Amino acid sequence: MVNVRPILFVLGLVLSKLALFMYPPTILAIFNPGSGFVEFAQAVAITHLVSFICLSFGRTKQFKLNVRDVFLVTTLVWVVSTIFAALPFVFINHISFTDAYFETMSGITTTGSTVLSGLDDMSHSILLWRSLLQWLGGIGFIVMGVAILPMLNVGGMRLFQTESSDWSDKSSPRVKSVAKNIVVVYLTLTLACFGSYVATGMTPFEAINHAFTTISTGGYSTSDASMNHFSHQTQWFSTLFMFLGGLPFLLFVAAYRKQSLSALTKDAQVIGFFKLFMVASLAITAWLVIRDHYQVSDALRVSMFNVVSVLTTTGFGLEDFTAWGTLTTVLFAFLLMMGACSGSTAGGIKVFRFQIALTLLKIQMMKLIHPSGVFVQRYNKRRVNDDIIRSIVAFSLTFFATVLIVAAGLSAMGLDAITSLSGAITAVANVGPGMGSVIGPTGNFSSLPDAAKWLLSFGMLLGRLEILTILVLFLPAFWRR
Repeated sequence: MVNVRPILFVLGLVLSKLALFMYPPTILAIFNPGSGFVEFAQAVAITHLVSFICLSFGRTKQFKLNVRDVFLVTTLVWVVSTIFAALPFVFINHISFTDAYFETMSGITTTGSTVLSGLDDMSHSILLWRSLLQWLGGIGFIVMGVAILPMLNVGGMRLFQTESSDWSDKSSPRVKSVAKNIVVVYLTLTLACFGSYVATGMTPFEAINHAFTTISTGGYSTSDASMNHFSHQTQWFSTLFMFLGGLPFLLFVAAYRKQSLSALTKDAQVIGFFKLFMVASLAITAWLVIRDHYQVSDALRVSMFNVVSVLTTTGFGLEDFTAWGTLTTVLFAFLLMMGACSGSTAGGIKVFRFQIALTLLKIQMMKLIHPSGVFVQRYNKRRVNDDIIRSIVAFSLTFFATVLIVAAGLSAMGLDAITSLSGAITAVANVGPGMGSVIGPTGNFSSLPDAAKWLLSFGMLLGRLEILTILVLFLPAFWRR
């Protein structure tokens, strides 16, 4: 059986922090008449009240969470937080709870899909809340990715296990130290991104919102035109900080401690991510120059921006890449699923899984040549054992199976093939925009039926929590004593 009281206590703590982060947009609403001060205050009061109830019923002298409890509480934190974080959208935008839940789940999972339009004239308080949701979701996933998922051995994440993944009492100071260092790096990058945006023409309000959603690789904007609304210099800085958001944050910490960038530049995953980014960007640049007669500088800017936006699952829009021809459409369909580095804010399959699959393929081919040979598979100078390979294979299979199931469900609701398949991919990979005229880079998800929005919301949650973390909850064995 699960330990109900400790789980309630954790949920109470999370909701109490969520309520505190509602304060900035609530205060902002005071200075902007008609921006929803009363509605935000109501959301804050409700969230605080439920938090107090959970903390009161969950308080216990012996606080202990086993592995089963961690699986459950990891999922519940995202689901319950989304319910209460959706309240301002219901109260202020007067949209249905379905739309509000979809928008909030998209924000917290840093997916970036939206059902809202008219962003340029929308209340500043709600725009700030959308951006804060993505910023909080990004840092929450990083901490989960380096401290929880390796312990659960989900999808090969044990390969990146650190002392922070050991939840024994002895390691508690280490867990806090790692989490603190990651938060410091996250804040530093956010401030640097904010300064860059202000220096290139954004207003302070636009800059803080876009800094939140760039570093978290979320992709929400304050304008319907997304990054098309801003200068070329701003777009270059956005490309840079999206790339940084796709790197492992633990390596930033290591680089700071060593006062050297070698931790980043010598990491196999970072090298692979950089090579993929450059090859894809240069290939599309050449395509745009030859086919559409772009200037080289413009082609490079647009291609690098869109490649890193999709590869890091940020989803900022800059031109409609689906209008560049079949070749680029196929390439972007692959990049939609690829993802950036493990331990970053990005979603997707992640670079390291493809790298390990390629080394495994190489070993299998060598065994055909040398049947009696003994080959040891290594990654980043560490041995990759069979347990990790099994986890990666299981995750990869469930990822593609989940995409197909979600796409089939969307098709059954009457959506066309491109919308169904790209919608499934963009939800499970936490990218944001899909393809086609409905949910493509120039569209949004508002016209989809409610059932499709709930299915896509579940797909976003599955993708953000590495799928297996949630699927295990549906096994009867999980609930047995």
